[in-house]
Amino acid sequence: MTVTLPLVLVLGIIAWGVIKFLGVRLWVALTLALFGFYLADTFLAPAIDSGTRSGVEIFSPSHD
Repeated sequence: MTVTLPLVLVLGIIAWGVIKFLGVRLWVALTLALFGFYLADTFLAPAIDSGTRSGVEIFSPSHD
């Protein structure tokens, strides 16, 4: 049985945990999220996307 979990859900849970348990202020988290949206529109976006995909494939190899 295969269970899929969207990466955005995992990152959301991690962000919630960091805010809740490590004491990061909400405005800092929102600023970093906004920075991520702006970063997605730059020339670095394809490199970040391919690096993220490679990292996810390491932990969940495909079963072709």
